[in-house]
Amino acid sequence: MVNPGCVETDSLIVALQDRSYRIDIGIGTLKDLGAACTVLGLGRKMAIITNPTVGGFYLNEVSSSLRTAGFDVYSIEVPDGEKYKNIETLASIYDGLVSAGMDRGGCIVALGGGVIGDMAGFAAASFLRGIPFIQVPTTLLAQVDSSVGGKTGINLAQGKNLVGAFYQPALVMIDVATLTTLAEREFLGGLAEVVKYGVVLDRKLFQFLEEHVELILRRDPSILMKLISRCCSIKADVVARDERESDLRAVLNYGHTLGHAVETLTGYQQYTHGEAVAIGMVAAASFSELCGFASQDDTVRIRNLIQRLKLPSVLPVFPPEEYTAALLRDKKVRDGGITFVCNRGIGDFSFKKVVDLHPLLTSCGIGE
Repeated sequence: MVNPGCVETDSLIVALQDRSYRIDIGIGTLKDLGAACTVLGLGRKMAIITNPTVGGFYLNEVSSSLRTAGFDVYSIEVPDGEKYKNIETLASIYDGLVSAGMDRGGCIVALGGGVIGDMAGFAAASFLRGIPFIQVPTTLLAQVDSSVGGKTGINLAQGKNLVGAFYQPALVMIDVATLTTLAEREFLGGLAEVVKYGVVLDRKLFQFLEEHVELILRRDPSILMKLISRCCSIKADVVARDERESDLRAVLNYGHTLGHAVETLTGYQQYTHGEAVAIGMVAAASFSELCGFASQDDTVRIRNLIQRLKLPSVLPVFPPEEYTAALLRDKKVRDGGITFVCNRGIGDFSFKKVVDLHPLLTSCGIGE
């Protein structure tokens, strides 16, 4: 993260042997999707899964690019929102794939944010026991995080992402220009994931964020290219070293454990995913300080950056027992405990096994 000079395109590799794939990052590159798919040698049938909001902006452009390249294109529209990331919506995707006559030579294109990417990826992993899929993320959160790494799935009423699979895409194509149509709240939510990388994995990135808040909030394209490229590079390295989250990859859950509890307790309706992660990171910073991993100054810097980026920082009020129940339903629970990600200062991390949740909750002001 040196200077914020303009970068036109970037390409990274997620190195996973026979499951390796490219992340292509550029500005105004949706028109090149068809050509990129041709190079991959995919079958002729393409099913684009999107929602009405994203489809209204980009479905025609993506469909045209694929058709021009010789593909047969079908579209499957699902409702917009985290609350629809469920088994009923997944079933409707399967129905659409059957109606399109999709076979094992076909491919799914996930056109949208994290919800679309997670559901389309899980549909690809499970339909006909697995067909290829491509991520075309149109939100900042999806571009810097959820489109890379092969985590797919749906939510249950009892918790977030409790059903899913690790299933890598064939390609991730990121067009930074799609962020111009992204709603302000969704854009800000994506910044939470960018902050996450800085807090636990890249001190220079965190400093860059502190120094460029105004340009970031203005969505300066050269700054966004820098941020997205750096975040994807970090995640590609982590995923290549630990594809299935057996150890290192768990660091990417920083802020997510309490964030997911917030989403569950509020019925996925009060906060966006990014907002919940922002709240969870401030709570994680407080707990990290309690554990002696970080200083009060580190906690203040993390909270201040999150607030400067116009993100929420305070846990919503629920009884301690409700937080405890939500946390213990988290998919990361093993043997009655949670491996909690703490920040070690800024730019590094530690894992701490938490069995007694009382210190965690009281450090966050819950149940005092």
